[in-house]
Amino acid sequence: MQDDIEHDDYYDSDEEYVKSKTRVKKEMHALQALGEELTKLSRAQLDTFPLGEALKDAILESPKITSNSASKRHRQFIGKLMRDAEHEQIIARLDEIKEAQHRVAQQHHTVERWRDELIKGDDSKMQQFINEYPQCDRQQFRQLLRNARAEQGNNKPPAHTRKLFKFLRDTIAAHAAE
Repeated sequence: MQDDIEHDDYYDSDEEYVKSKTRVKKEMHALQALGEELTKLSRAQLDTFPLGEALKDAILESPKITSNSASKRHRQFIGKLMRDAEHEQIIARLDEIKEAQHRVAQQHHTVERWRDELIKGDDSKMQQFINEYPQCDRQQFRQLLRNARAEQGNNKPPAHTRKLFKFLRDTIAAHAAE
């Protein structure tokens, strides 16, 4: 317990632990920041959190408030309601959502890299993709790649490039699910 004590924390005459005003303020600001992060989530995502009804309503109300001073007061109100919430569970669930978003973004970047390298015209990359993802439909893959390369060479709209992207995305996702 001694490790949790900050510089201004102390024990009173009855040997009870007392937090300093500074520490209490830091904790309140942290709860307010956590509440602000929750206001950026969709209603469906919020439904997966262990939130009380009043807190959930306040979070859903937050985007409707446009005045700066009213918005500040509302954030403070959310912070106050957060005191009674299950902080650890909320933080854990928020981390899960962030991790899932991060995985989706990484997968998207992987698909973009594959698409760009394949369209450049290097056939060794095509064989490398087939070796790495053997479950892909090779005939459809070659046809999409050939059409996307021709499309890019003729400065046409990227319809086949988009189809190639979707094919690559689905193939990589199916491989990841295995």
